[in-house]
Amino acid sequence: MVLSVTLRPPSQTLPLNNDTNNSFNPHRPLLHFLSQCSSMSQLKQIHAQTLRTTTTHHPNTLFLYSRILHCSSLFDLDYAFRVFDPIDNPNSFMWNTLIRGCAHSNDRKEQAILLYYEMLNEGSVVPDKHTFPFVLKACAYLFALFEGKEIHGHVLKLGFDSDVYINNSLVHFYATCGYLEHARIVFDNMSERSVVSWNVMIDAFVQLSEFELALKLFAQMQKLFKPDGYVMQSVLSACGNLGALSLGMWIHAYVLRKCDSDVASDVLVNNSLVDMYCKCGSLEIARQVFERMHTRDVTSWNSMILGLAMHGQVEAALEYFSRMVDEDRIMPNSITFVGVLSACNHRGMVGEGRKYFDLMITKYKIKPVLEHYGCLVDLLARAGFIDDALELVSNMPVKPDVVIWRSLLDACCKKNVGVELSEEVARQVIESEGGICSGVYVLLSKVYASASRWNEVLDVIEERLGSIGYEADFSQAPMVDELNDGKQHSLELHSERLAIAFGLLNLKPGMPIRIFKNLRVM
Repeated sequence: MVLSVTLRPPSQTLPLNNDTNNSFNPHRPLLHFLSQCSSMSQLKQIHAQTLRTTTTHHPNTLFLYSRILHCSSLFDLDYAFRVFDPIDNPNSFMWNTLIRGCAHSNDRKEQAILLYYEMLNEGSVVPDKHTFPFVLKACAYLFALFEGKEIHGHVLKLGFDSDVYINNSLVHFYATCGYLEHARIVFDNMSERSVVSWNVMIDAFVQLSEFELALKLFAQMQKLFKPDGYVMQSVLSACGNLGALSLGMWIHAYVLRKCDSDVASDVLVNNSLVDMYCKCGSLEIARQVFERMHTRDVTSWNSMILGLAMHGQVEAALEYFSRMVDEDRIMPNSITFVGVLSACNHRGMVGEGRKYFDLMITKYKIKPVLEHYGCLVDLLARAGFIDDALELVSNMPVKPDVVIWRSLLDACCKKNVGVELSEEVARQVIESEGGICSGVYVLLSKVYASASRWNEVLDVIEERLGSIGYEADFSQAPMVDELNDGKQHSLELHSERLAIAFGLLNLKPGMPIRIFKNLRVM
């Protein structure tokens, strides 16, 4: 009777051989079944047959159990631990299998680190070159800096400091924990670098907002390796955050001309292109890239909605939201509603903003976070609904941050709601920022000026600003009324005008000038 695996549904049963003849060697067919195993029920049958037909002293049994452990780690980590625990003297592959399974899981990454230390304490095997990338991945996710540094020491002690895969993991670990200098030291000292090494380092610069350094490193990388889709995403993100439209367009052209079709059509690369064009203010090109995408995910739609909202194209942003949920049947997420609420905020659409906020909670079961409350508070405050905004802040389940308090204070200044309320909001901002907030005193001085309380404007505020090291620039537009010549002088020093003048002086004729103003590009 030959062992066979029945893979056709609905049966999950394996008609396994029960022959216990000593001349029969079960290891080879069991390994064959494991190579075709596709469910936990099949794996349990193979495991049961292994227990019945093999002996622990046979040299092939340990290898068989290592494959069972590997399969079970993919299906059920708890079962994998039950397979692992009775094994005497597990080898490094078995330890690595469990560490990898925990490192890749959603809720057991800490256990990956504990397993690593248990492996060291057990003492029968030492970590190998496959161990460290798995455990460093868990350290990066948990921001476990102390443990990661200690593991780095083990890497050096055991002589793995020249292994390119381990060094890639170290760069990623340090960058994820915010230690960019450490990541760069590891990268610079690598005796060998792969394309992944460059990708990880460039992405580290981007994640920590060192966009110019990322682009410089990308230029160096091009001399050695052909860029792939992964690094293109990072570089496009850097271009978007710098407003480097020309370089972003060059990368777009490079993707279309030089990269494989699967990279050019990759949804993540196209999402990065849409995001880059939106951040650089080229909404029409962003739309073209978006509309030509064969496949779109929630990030694709979010990029367009956020981009349109950022540039004040409210109707278009809300139209894309409707298409997203009605035509493509894609479920919006938390980021989607940040874009939708931001769009309503740009146009002062209080009723629409409240409607979408309620829709997010009631229909889509999305729990509001600080960004959603911030959008709605700012919307209400800007529209003059100061009491409603304050009530929302009082009842929201999360602690308001300094951005929310600043929005309220700014609205108080513009709507002349009264000195007492403005002072209370200003106090909240000061407490939120820990006392370092010269901008708050400037806003508060406007409140005093509007109430004709000039003593507070010229004396108290000046003293408070001076106490934190602020020196007033009297060349800027003053609070009190002045002659037209003075107003014209103030206008000449406006930041937008300075930016345009700087661009005209330094750029070649015909070159476009793009100016960042808050979150917009003009």
